[in-house]
Amino acid sequence: MGSLLASLLNSTGAMQVYGREFNTIENNIANANTPGYAKQEVSLEALPFDPANGITGGVVAGPMLNSRSEYLEQNVRNQQQGLGFAQQQAQDLGQIQPLFDLTSSFGVPAALNSFFNSFSQLSVNPNDAVSRESVIAQAGQIAQAFNQNAVGIEQVSANADGQTRDVVDQINQFAGQIAALNARFSTNAASTTDAGLDAQMHAALEGLSQLANFSLVKTNEGGYNVYLGGQSALVVGQHQFAIQADFSAPQTAVRDAQGNDISGEITQGGLGALLQEKNTILPGYLTQLNTLAQTFADQVNQGLANGVDQSGAPGTNLFTYHQAGDAASSLAVTGITPDQIAAASPSSPGGNGNAIAMAQLATTPLINGFSFTQYYGNLGGQVGRDFNSAKQNQTQHQDTVTQAQQQRTGVSGVDLNEEAAKLLQFQQAYQAVGKMVTVLDTLTQSVIDLIPPTGI
Repeated sequence: MGSLLASLLNSTGAMQVYGREFNTIENNIANANTPGYAKQEVSLEALPFDPANGITGGVVAGPMLNSRSEYLEQNVRNQQQGLGFAQQQAQDLGQIQPLFDLTSSFGVPAALNSFFNSFSQLSVNPNDAVSRESVIAQAGQIAQAFNQNAVGIEQVSANADGQTRDVVDQINQFAGQIAALNARFSTNAASTTDAGLDAQMHAALEGLSQLANFSLVKTNEGGYNVYLGGQSALVVGQHQFAIQADFSAPQTAVRDAQGNDISGEITQGGLGALLQEKNTILPGYLTQLNTLAQTFADQVNQGLANGVDQSGAPGTNLFTYHQAGDAASSLAVTGITPDQIAAASPSSPGGNGNAIAMAQLATTPLINGFSFTQYYGNLGGQVGRDFNSAKQNQTQHQDTVTQAQQQRTGVSGVDLNEEAAKLLQFQQAYQAVGKMVTVLDTLTQSVIDLIPPTGI
């Protein structure tokens, strides 16, 4: 009788274990597409089995096993940091590249050619009023072309400021989520095996990795301490240390909770790209454009000063700008009149000597050993190379992210086919044990029925 009861209890226990398996499989299937979720498994442990000594064996449910690989998670985050950087840079440089399209019939190169061609036409008939007006008109076109390029760069730079604010806010939001999850891990020991909290934590960490580079230290309670740039505390235990963007100086700075500038530590993710663009790439483009605009205006003005106008007076400036640092954005035509164009040389009033000299400025290497058009071409080429490099990096990092995610999925992702097979396996086991329980129950009842009533 004792053996029957023990077998019945063991069978009932097995059915409870299989019931727990069903719940786990159901949860895995339900969360197959949940961000951050890792497949869960119930570990099974065999009880001692020694019939000679009355030990009848059986099965019990062991600890819940989490299939997550921290190595593969970190690999995905590392690749996401690079992808976030490349995506942001490709997006922003894509707005700059059309401004420097060297094949366009508009823009600085075309305006330069038209401007110097107008002096060539003037040299044919230096006293023609229409040709003189054409010089002034073409001067206005090239000033406008420089203005548009400069404004375009400055607009992208201003947009970068707005995006930087947004990204900093997102980083702080993720930090707040992580700190709150750390609090739940630290206040409830059972939370360390909570698949839902685990999924939320890793989804937040992966989201953060697209925005900036950071390092992690896992706590004893199961949470994570996060260090932005690998050095500056962003989350420690339950405490969040918010960062902020500082635009008070020409160079954008990111400051930690104590006000320290940590910009140099942030080299990846969308924020790393925005800092590099605002502080290095865009100012570099604008500096070269200002250098070209200033040198062009100065050389043209100097060339006109070497000649005389229709009245024999010294030439008047054609271009003006505020200062060297914003020559491209402030370049403009002076109030010069057509008769003040200095087409003649002082030795031959009424001639075309100076108009010819002005036209020859087009091919003269007056700026770092290059002509004006060549210098602009070098700048446009640099912009194009930077943009193409960003696009190639985006494609490469997208491929590596996909590969890293596939590797992670192979270890910790939910495979619906696998779960279906497990469901069938445990269903059969459950049914077999159920039949065993039915048989044991019948046998037990039969044995009970054989026992004579008391008093007979």
